[in-house]
Amino acid sequence: MARYTGPKSRIARRFGEAIFGADKVLAKRNFPPGQHGNNRRKKTSEYGQMLAEKQKAKYTYGVLEKQFRNLFDKAARKDGVTGEVLLQLLEGRLDNVVYRLGIAPTRAAARQLVSHRHITVDGKVVNIPSFAVKPGMVIAVREKSKSLEVIANALAGFNHAKYPWLEWDENLKSGKLLHVPAREDIPENIKEQMIVELYSKN
Repeated sequence: MARYTGPKSRIARRFGEAIFGADKVLAKRNFPPGQHGNNRRKKTSEYGQMLAEKQKAKYTYGVLEKQFRNLFDKAARKDGVTGEVLLQLLEGRLDNVVYRLGIAPTRAAARQLVSHRHITVDGKVVNIPSFAVKPGMVIAVREKSKSLEVIANALAGFNHAKYPWLEWDENLKSGKLLHVPAREDIPENIKEQMIVELYSKN
């Protein structure tokens, strides 16, 4: 299965949220796409709601089904609340950390920067978007990539204080993961317990 490359506004409308970032279409058409999208009389089943939460999380973080299942299994083996640990593992992906640091405007752009070898971890180039960043690791823009317009535009005026688990050094264009984020600090509107319940049914 290939990564989703279709209209992002369509996915945002399905969930009624700007899961890929600011989405102007929601201001005009904040209802699901399709012929009957504006008819809200249809009630979604409990299973359908659980499935929707999983799909939302996958689209938000840009993760495919197999990767997502592997992360869930890993979360289930760890100590702590499985749903929260799952979100923390998703937050710890290198592409997501690059996005949270403001180096890229979207997670898709962050994934591309990582894949194209513009990002280093502890001084070494890492081109694997799913690389798991651990507390204490330093994520930086590669020296020859610091002048890239996409990076400069993304960082301009970015508020790094909104993610307290990350530390940013503007001069070095590098950031450090201070600690794993607490659930209340993760801004994504995802009901992770419903995902846990969905997988427990399978």
